[in-house]
Amino acid sequence: MSEANSTRRELLAALKELSQLFPQWRLGQMFANLATTAGRLDAGGVWDLEDDEALAAARKMIADGRRRIQDESKDIAEVEESSAAARS
Repeated sequence: MSEANSTRRELLAALKELSQLFPQWRLGQMFANLATTAGRLDAGGVWDLEDDEALAAARKMIADGRRRIQDESKDIAEVEESSAAARS
């Protein structure tokens, strides 16, 4: 398998994971967010985005999304613990 094919397969898997982490995003929004995260801020950013750049951006967005979910879970657990302690 060529490196380009490998990168593309990894990118498609990352897009699937991003879709699961951010189900509220439309596909166009996902591509725009990838381009922005990759530093492609100009109007043609999505068009000029290379697969390896998109993959690196997707990996960053996945890590950030997972971290956000973990932080939200911790916050919820803390609130539930506080509520339970207040009821006791």
